[in-house]
Amino acid sequence: MSVIRINRSVLQHLLGCRYSSTVIRHEEEYTATPNYPPILDISYKKTRERKTDALYEEIKAVKTVEEKQIKLNMPRYYGYKSYLLYEDKCDYNNLALTQHVTRTHLITNETLPEFYSGINVDEVTNKLKAKIEEAVSIEIDGYQRLHDIRNEDITEAQIEDIISNSFCKQINRIIVNELYTNYSHLKEAQIDWNPRIESSWFVGGMNIPDYIRKSREGSEWRKQFLDDPFDRLMFYIGSPNLALRSKLPLKPIIPHSDSENPDLKVPEFKFDPRVVGITSEQKHIANIPGFWPGDPHKFSLLSFHKRGHIHRNEKYNDPQDNKEAIHRQGILASFGWLQAQANYLGFNTFNDLTYPLVTQTIVTSGKIWSFYAYQLNTIRFCERFYTENPKRNICWALPEMKLFETVENGKVVGFNDEVVKNILKFYMNPPENRLGVNLTPYLSSEEKLSADYKDDEKRQWIEEVYKYVASNRPRHRLSYEVYDWEKIYKIDNKTRFMDKRLRPFELFQNPYRRKLNERFIRYIPRKFREHLKRYQGRFEKDFWP
Repeated sequence: MSVIRINRSVLQHLLGCRYSSTVIRHEEEYTATPNYPPILDISYKKTRERKTDALYEEIKAVKTVEEKQIKLNMPRYYGYKSYLLYEDKCDYNNLALTQHVTRTHLITNETLPEFYSGINVDEVTNKLKAKIEEAVSIEIDGYQRLHDIRNEDITEAQIEDIISNSFCKQINRIIVNELYTNYSHLKEAQIDWNPRIESSWFVGGMNIPDYIRKSREGSEWRKQFLDDPFDRLMFYIGSPNLALRSKLPLKPIIPHSDSENPDLKVPEFKFDPRVVGITSEQKHIANIPGFWPGDPHKFSLLSFHKRGHIHRNEKYNDPQDNKEAIHRQGILASFGWLQAQANYLGFNTFNDLTYPLVTQTIVTSGKIWSFYAYQLNTIRFCERFYTENPKRNICWALPEMKLFETVENGKVVGFNDEVVKNILKFYMNPPENRLGVNLTPYLSSEEKLSADYKDDEKRQWIEEVYKYVASNRPRHRLSYEVYDWEKIYKIDNKTRFMDKRLRPFELFQNPYRRKLNERFIRYIPRKFREHLKRYQGRFEKDFWP
């Protein structure tokens, strides 16, 4: 048996080191006052709130615009159940719902807000009056438009929209050509013709749907949350006649802090949106303000919208409802455009704005004009924050105004200068830089867009996935469906108990809970693998945020 001998001095040195390190470690852990870990409420509601807060922080920490939009869609492979809000489809009694889902306080006055009083337009109005009268005479009366209205089934609403679209372009051409030398923001502005505007956001404060209530009633521990609010995803779809964008934002009409004024009332709409004709569909979250990320002109100036949809409501024969329908369109068009722009700046429905955004909206048929100034102060009013968030969005609206009475023998009768003055005030309102304000606080300082990544493979992958999600094209395989005979014989009346259980509802599975990244990895054929690194293998890499 061999004996290992250790030098006594070495042993003492080792023991001394161990003892001294222990003493140092205990001294570092000691504090004059006790520091206890936080006591967390482990109830279901509070635990869920902590999880959602962690998710919101994850979304906030994502670097680029495209990745944030992908991250918002991660929980749903087939998209969310979305309530579709079309700009040109307004059913009866929709104004209260629109104000609720956009959290907008509506102010109706005879004149524009005091903010515009410092803009002098009298001299320019006198210069442009003759040119605008000529445009009215040609577009309204002199142009036959045989190539536009040759279809025998064309409706009066469609004819009015065609005239509105053409007339807005002429008005824009006349005014920009006159003012661009003295107003640099018009010279540099980007003009979009019939752009695609889509916007998505979550809204709380409504009664829960019946199917959610039934699911809660079926579980003992969820009965106590039976009447808790439920988020709904709103999906706005619109396309203005034309829109002007700039590199800098418009000045706020009122200070951001004034949006917390309790006097700014917003009507509450507790019912399901389907009761006023809103339809629903499975869609991915998409926020597209008429351009793709990376365009330097990312702030709104002005947009023109058509109003032919009013003719579809003539069956109600209700002038008051027609006024409300135009107000609804002005609010929804303004909010939808600004909310999509806010997402391109790094904000989203869970991470609120840090400064206000402003836009100007005109709804016109060519003859009748409605003017709206809109200030977006908040976009976070989902279930968690609907009652907590005191901020309100504000819309200033003018009553309908006629540009002219009629056109007789090529001459305009009853021309209204006030309409031209209001249009000019919108054009002559210059944007300016927000001094001391970080316009993109939630985007990375180095990579704000996917184009900023140096890795070609990652950049291309993010761009492809983002645009596919934003397109909302249907999947190559149809989504899951419960057939009518299954609903009757297997769910409502359990008469097929001998059948083998193969369907998701029989296995207590919810296929709509499938996440966006739960998909097969794309295979790369051998002939395309030569330039790839050996360790990558036969499958494409994923770059999920």
